[in-house]
Amino acid sequence: MVDPIENQVIRLLEAAEDLYHRLVLIVGKSGSGKTSVVQNLAKLYDVEPININLCLSKELLELTGKQRQLRLGRILAQTVNGNGDKVFLDNIEILFDVELKQDPLRLLQGISRNLTVVASWNGTFEKGKLIYAEPGHREYRSYDLTDTLVVSVSGEATLNLKKTKRG
Repeated sequence: MVDPIENQVIRLLEAAEDLYHRLVLIVGKSGSGKTSVVQNLAKLYDVEPININLCLSKELLELTGKQRQLRLGRILAQTVNGNGDKVFLDNIEILFDVELKQDPLRLLQGISRNLTVVASWNGTFEKGKLIYAEPGHREYRSYDLTDTLVVSVSGEATLNLKKTKRG
């Protein structure tokens, strides 16, 4: 049986098909059940979820700091490509590592141009703001949402009608 959060994600996946960035984020604090939702949905679509921390850390291990910064986007794209038209990403915290000097949301949006991406996001979604970590934390990020669909494990979902349609 599919739970209400999973139903919301499925509806947003359908809506995402017509968007420029086909990105759906499942947002919640640590321990809120995001991983279970990602795993259940991946199973429903008959694909394996991808643990981004594990995959990227293996690929980045032998690189210098500068090489990591320069190659991360390409390595992320290679990690998700070839896994079907929908990918389900979990454990994306490595993308927020300040040493990598990346914009995690932009990275996810970039890969979501060519395939539909569902990713767990460890943080909160409140009043149109997507937040990662707490203010003052070195990895803290706050975004005013555009071109991204969000389902919060607390039940809030968004479908911004100002999204860019695919051309």
